[in-house]
This record gives sequence, structure tokens and C-alpha cells, in this order.
Amino acid sequence: MPPRLRSALSAVLVALSCFLTPFGALAAWAAYGLTDSGRYVTAMAPLAADPAVRDVIADTVGAGILREVRVRRVHGVTDRTPGTAPFVHEAVRSFTETQAFRVAWDEGNRATHDAVLAALQDEARDGTVTVDLAPVTAQVKHQLALEHVPLASRIPVQHTEVAVLQAGELGPLRQEFHVLEVAGFWLPVAAAVFAVTGIAVAVRRRRAITATALGTALGGALLGLALAIGRHFTVADLPAEVSEAAGGAIYDALTSTLRQVAWLLLGVGLTVAATAWLTRYARPVREFLLLRLVRERRASAMPAADPAQQPTRAQV
Repeated sequence: MPPRLRSALSAVLVALSCFLTPFGALAAWAAYGLTDSGRYVTAMAPLAADPAVRDVIADTVGAGILREVRVRRVHGVTDRTPGTAPFVHEAVRSFTETQAFRVAWDEGNRATHDAVLAALQDEARDGTVTVDLAPVTAQVKHQLALEHVPLASRIPVQHTEVAVLQAGELGPLRQEFHVLEVAGFWLPVAAAVFAVTGIAVAVRRRRAITATALGTALGGALLGLALAIGRHFTVADLPAEVSEAAGGAIYDALTSTLRQVAWLLLGVGLTVAATAWLTRYARPVREFLLLRLVRERRASAMPAADPAQQPTRAQV
């Protein structure tokens, strides 16, 4: 293959590799990071201690309790609603600081994730995706009993179905999920193959390695920039009842692994590029030192010259 054609082919392959790297990282994160229940629950667990998230939960749960109280008052069951709103909100807010709430948070996220993932993987399943809150209630009841909370044993464990995904949303999400499964594997593999092939066919491989490393670093930087822009638009599109701080905290928790990957691509790319650039001077320095060593050895191996004889009187 002519050198000019090899250089052009190497440039195209390296460019394709650098272009696919951030998309491959994004697809792999969505396909393997978000679909793993353990990783998802671990990523969401710190949010149970986030003040903004606890405020949103206190407002939502407190509003639901007050709504139930108003319904009962309409039916004549009770009439003790005046002044109960601040008390209910404070009670729920206090509950979000307990270990029982953290257990409920983890179990609720696990149940929701498992239900949605099972619906996406089951092709024959249609209709609304629901979550049964009975296991969550059982875990909370057990935790409250361990904390010796009064009347914890009397908490009823009822099978309550809560809708988490409507039937009309299931079909498009299932198609996107299958695309991510394929792209999450093949995009990183294609990026790696293109990079290795582009370096192998290059005429100047050190230059190809430097270009690949710089392109990888640029892809990591663009991925980090895309995450920042996505966070801005995600928080801006939240409903009015959800605070921006809580939405931003959830977004940061879900994308923490992807941000680490972006920094990793940036750091590794710059390190490899700097190493390849510095090795340009390693060969000349090595040759100079080797030549100097050879000269010193030759000089030491040569026999010493006889000292010049001084003329004597007889010789004169």
C-alpha cells in the first residue's frame, strides 16, 4: 500500500474512533449502568440524606395524607383537619431523617427499577407498569420494630399497586432500550478496533498514537460538556412542584459514573499524548549516550603513547 494511502486510511480510522468514543461511553452507561438494579440503588441511596430531596418527599407525602384526611372528613369519618398541615409536614420531615426512611427509599427504588426493567425486557407485556408497595411496607415495618417504635407491629401490610409507567409509553421505551443494548456493546468495540487498526496501518505510528490520544481526550471533554448542558435543560423542564435542587441532585446521582468516565477519557488521553510526544526525544538522546559510551571505551582501550624522550648530552 502506498504511504500516502496508508496515511489517509489511518487518519480516517482514527477520526472514526475518536468520534465513536463518547457515544460508546454514553451507550454503555445506559445499557449496563442504568439497567443494573444494584448499581441503580447504590447510586440513588445517597439521595435519602439530601435536604432538597427530603423536602420534596415531605411535601408530596404530606399533601397525600392531608388529601386523605379531607376525603374522610367529607364522608363524616373525622373533622380534625384545622391546624394539621404543619404538624403532618413536620412529622413526615422528621421521618425522612430516620433509618426506616432510608430502608423505604432503597426498597422503593429497587422495586420500581425491577418493575420497569421487567416490562422493557418482556415483549409480550402490555399495559400500565405498576409497583406493589407491600414489600416496601413490610421492610419499613420491620425497621420500625427494630427501633422499638410504638404500634409498629400494627402497621397493615397491604398490596397497593402504584403506576410508574403508562401503557402508551412502554412501546417507544422498549424500542429505545433494545437499541441501547446493541449500541452499548458494539460502539465501544468499534471505537477500539478503529483505533488499533488506524495506528497499525499508519506510516508514522507515534503521530497516530498522539492523534488518537488527543481525540479521546477531546471526546471526554465533549462528553462532560454534554452532561452539563443536559443537566441544565433537565432541571429547567421539571414540573413546578419539583424543586430544581432536588432534580439536580437526582441527575447528578444518576450520571456520576458517566462523569467519571468523561474525566477518565480526558486524563488518559492527555497522558498518552504527552508520553508519545516526549518519546520523540528519547531515541536521539539514547543514540547520543550510546555513541559517547562507545567513544569512551575506544579511548580507554587504545595503548598509551610512549612519553617523548628528552635529549641527553650524549645524543646532542
